[in-house]
Amino acid sequence: MKISKNIQNGLNNQISLEANASNIYLSMASWCEVIGYEGGASFFYAQSDEERAHMLKIVHYLNNLGIAATIPATKLPSSDFKSLESILKTALKNEQAVTAAIHKLVEIAQKDKDHSTYAFLEWFVNEQVQEETKFETLIQKFELIGRDKIAINEIDKILASSVTSTNSAGSA
Repeated sequence: MKISKNIQNGLNNQISLEANASNIYLSMASWCEVIGYEGGASFFYAQSDEERAHMLKIVHYLNNLGIAATIPATKLPSSDFKSLESILKTALKNEQAVTAAIHKLVEIAQKDKDHSTYAFLEWFVNEQVQEETKFETLIQKFELIGRDKIAINEIDKILASSVTSTNSAGSA
């Protein structure tokens, strides 16, 4: 099957976006681990793995079409975080950027009448709805529970339990 150069370039750009997202989450996990947010560390290590899996999904899609995927160098992620709340807000902004890029790819696939790539991208469209909702819900916890040390400890526990529940659901 042939895909257009526009789609090919877009998918390779998405590989880069996913790789950078994985590294950003890895940096966030490292920060959480050093600060003592064990739940946050587990959560962001899992997020990093998830973004890498998304990247590999696109790599395999291109490779299965006989197109060698472009494996990018990644940007040095920030490691200067201020708080658990601020990294969750940064993560939401990152997910919103990924969503916008996926939507642009869908538009290109529609314009090119590339039904196979369009169908492939639908999984990512649905995934991004879940990702943005997840971070929006976590950020709301600061308004609901608070920002004092006890509240942040509770939010850290919520982050830990979300990793456990995701892993349980994924293995079912």
